[in-house]
Amino acid sequence: MSDDKHLIEEKVSSQEILKGRFLHAFRDVVRLPDGSETTREFVIHPGAVMVIPMLDDGRLVLERQFRYPMGRVMIEFPAGKLDPGEDILTCAKRELLEETGYVAREWARAGVLHPVISYSTEFIDVWFARGLTLTQATLDEGEFLEVFTATPAEVIDWCRTGALTDAKSLTGALWLQNVLSGVWKLDWRT
Repeated sequence: MSDDKHLIEEKVSSQEILKGRFLHAFRDVVRLPDGSETTREFVIHPGAVMVIPMLDDGRLVLERQFRYPMGRVMIEFPAGKLDPGEDILTCAKRELLEETGYVAREWARAGVLHPVISYSTEFIDVWFARGLTLTQATLDEGEFLEVFTATPAEVIDWCRTGALTDAKSLTGALWLQNVLSGVWKLDWRT
């Protein structure tokens, strides 16, 4: 890339505005490229993973979960946040097992997405899992969800109709389409 100095904002000061159990929010004063100042409010996030679990018959493992801010049940791929110091693949394996009860024989990292770049540092590492074996789910306390399976065609159609609107899962569907069509390759490992 060329010199991006004409786009860069510089922090002048920072104020913590919320320190909750999950959210950690700040309001910074920043100097804009033209020398003027404004504020930016944002949330610090530890990062997360999302898993696209593929059964041997081609179906996918998904979840239905009530999301309080949205006030409705949402369709999603399994996902969860990183614990402090946790390796990303370890987190992916833990979340798949905890939420769905599945363990995978093979894993492939697809990439990373930044779901809300305007107000959060959150990143979500995207993983594919295959060679699944069903064991026992161990949901976190206070976590309630329904695990189900669907074909890739059903998932893509839900994206089209608006039945699936979760940003990370929409991105997962994009990855899935490109992987299944052979356009994007994955590096599988055990």
